[in-house]
Amino acid sequence: MQAFQRDLSRFEKLNAQVLGVSSDSLETHRKFSQEYDITFPLIADDGTLKNLYGSRRITYVIDQSQIIRSIQIGVPDNDKLLEALEKLP
Repeated sequence: MQAFQRDLSRFEKLNAQVLGVSSDSLETHRKFSQEYDITFPLIADDGTLKNLYGSRRITYVIDQSQIIRSIQIGVPDNDKLLEALEKLP
């Protein structure tokens, strides 16, 4: 999450919205955001997103038409994600 925060301005320049998703509670998200100075939204998933997208550490680039354009499993590589965003129509 800290890597996304560090590169947030690069994502925003490409008109990308960064979201963090986990099954942690809203309170846990609030404390995490404060502790690590996370300014992008964190979503407390009730299991719906996990069922749709999987439960591992996975990063998706989803375009404005809701089409998944890139998938990274494991620790995300922001440079690769930014490259994928730059290629979006």
